[in-house]
Amino acid sequence: MDLKTGFFYLFSAVLLFAAFRVITARNPVYAALYLVLAFSQAAAVWLLLRAEFLAITLVLVYVGAVMVLFLFVVMMLDIDVNRLRSNFWKHFPLAGFIGVLIALEMAAVLMGGFRVGEETRLAAGAAAAADPDYSNTRELGKLLYADYLYPLQVAAAILLVAMIAAIALTLRQRKDTRRFDPSEAVRVKAGDRLRIVKMPPTTAAPAPAPAAAVEPGKGGAQA
Repeated sequence: MDLKTGFFYLFSAVLLFAAFRVITARNPVYAALYLVLAFSQAAAVWLLLRAEFLAITLVLVYVGAVMVLFLFVVMMLDIDVNRLRSNFWKHFPLAGFIGVLIALEMAAVLMGGFRVGEETRLAAGAAAAADPDYSNTRELGKLLYADYLYPLQVAAAILLVAMIAAIALTLRQRKDTRRFDPSEAVRVKAGDRLRIVKMPPTTAAPAPAPAAAVEPGKGGAQA
């Protein structure tokens, strides 16, 4: 086993552990942080495969932007984890069956692609090594914006709808938080905040006179 293979197994093991903790962590914030770790390990695997552009894009876009948005949404929504986990075991058999089915389908597609396209990938790698002006980013851009332009636009529309939905969820009115309307704050006037009330002047009552002191040894009254 060479050094590259050792790093591949290391990154893959950490990636699988982080992915497992994403779905088993009790705190949603911890789950999002484990997802950041999973993205970083996937980017490291892309670097080992010499796909530098995909690795940097994964770090900048998903870790730097999407996951930050996820963290803000999770912290703003105040999710009740206990209520969400109340029916977990009730739906676990169906969820497990669907998960296993999806994993088998992905394995069948990927293993078939590995067997069929091995010669094509080797030829493409040899051509890229022979051409000094070859750019992986340029070829990826040509493929993305020429052959997959329509799926790219559909994905952009779905992300836009998801972003609008997240903003709408975070801006809803809640009873346990203070909320104000910015338009009303802009239209406020000084008279709305301060009211001057005229009151009649009042005079203080005169203080009562002090009682006369009685000297010791003398009567209190005179005839």
